[in-house]
Amino acid sequence: MSFDLDMPQKKLYITDTILRDAHQSQAATRMRLDDMLPACEALDEIGYWSIECWGGATFDACMRFLHEDPWERLRALRKALPHSRLQMLLRGQNLLGYRHYADDVVEAFVEKSVGNGIDIIRVFDALNDTRNMEAAMKAVRKYGAVCEAAISYTTSPVHNEAYFVRLARQLEEMGADTICIKDMANLLLPMDAYSLIREMKKEVHVPIHLHTHNTTGTGSMVYFMAGLAGVDIVDCALSPLANGTSQPATESIAAAFAGTARDTGLDQKKLSRAAEHFKKVAQSMQDEGILNPKVLRVDPNTLLYQVPGGMLSNLLSQLKQAHAEDRLEEVLQEVPNVRRDFGYPPLVTPTSQIVGSQAVLNVMSGERYKMFPKESKMLLRGEYGRLPGEVNEEVRRKALDGAPVITCRPADLLEPEMEKMRKETREYARTDEDVLSCALFPQVAPDFLKKKYHPAPEEKVREITVMWKQ
Repeated sequence: MSFDLDMPQKKLYITDTILRDAHQSQAATRMRLDDMLPACEALDEIGYWSIECWGGATFDACMRFLHEDPWERLRALRKALPHSRLQMLLRGQNLLGYRHYADDVVEAFVEKSVGNGIDIIRVFDALNDTRNMEAAMKAVRKYGAVCEAAISYTTSPVHNEAYFVRLARQLEEMGADTICIKDMANLLLPMDAYSLIREMKKEVHVPIHLHTHNTTGTGSMVYFMAGLAGVDIVDCALSPLANGTSQPATESIAAAFAGTARDTGLDQKKLSRAAEHFKKVAQSMQDEGILNPKVLRVDPNTLLYQVPGGMLSNLLSQLKQAHAEDRLEEVLQEVPNVRRDFGYPPLVTPTSQIVGSQAVLNVMSGERYKMFPKESKMLLRGEYGRLPGEVNEEVRRKALDGAPVITCRPADLLEPEMEKMRKETREYARTDEDVLSCALFPQVAPDFLKKKYHPAPEEKVREITVMWKQ
């Protein structure tokens, strides 16, 4: 394949993921709000296209591990970043949870996300089933945010360039303001990126946003070739939490295009100032054992296993809890086998967790498919949507034990949920945001809210002490 080295004559924009995907990919989403706020003034001065700071796994991690209210985090970041567009990641009909929610919950969640400060919502579906993106995309447009429809990029016998271009055209027709190619495992190689961007540019007329990682070591090359092909925006992370399973470094990509027709316009001194703070944060997380050095390495075997950064850190966490970290290689080898049996779903939340957990069970139990988690059964039944490829029917029969397979849009089977949730949670949910937290995470949010609004006596003393010190 030949290509013209003359760059498109337009600025390359950058979204920085330092407040969301960078630490989700490297440190299991454990960065605290207190680690973010001191850097916000510096981040706000840089001039990014957007700052990704919410959504994905942050909502769950805030309540489950950090004892923070995710809505309060969003409001605090909105106040601290007045000149920046805030971006979030939304899993379509899954929102930020691990099942499909009724359309009224989807609309309410989008309304509250925009109302609390989000400007851009990246909507994707793990299976690229556009039926699962419709409700969220309509709500994003209704409440005035930028609707960025994302394609989960992967490679398989059923995924090719024509498939992705056709999908991008369909998403534009559905009303997307921008199209994102979401390459969560760094499987998109440089020359393929060049070709895919060129072909998409011929077929769609909205900006193209590219998201990748540096898991396989090719991320920066992917961005350079995509830049030559005319991509409009790329996702990067400030260097202290960049590369490895995270995004390519913001400073490096800005330097690579400096002085060219695709100059990002970002000032290296301003980037360095913001990065200085996150060096301390990264070191602190490494000292606490939250940031595993393994996720900082380049692993070309990812091209074989297709394990994205967030999935790898979660697999490591699961194996660590089972005192079986030495079995990581076995699990990684099992992942593509499970993926093939499950009909080649792209490995992105929640399917990455489902396939990963099944692979762990297959290895740890000593027998493949001896056990099926509830989520594996749901995926094979069609409760998450249409699987892209053919499913191993023997595995499906074993998992479903006679239950029928769903072929319609899964959310069509759901009754409205918001009013029911308001009634069920009225004892501890004071706002619609609280109700939504409970709807998404019923095992975590109620206890979190009870402790938040009715802290134990010793917690009250601690709060008073902190306020006095301030």
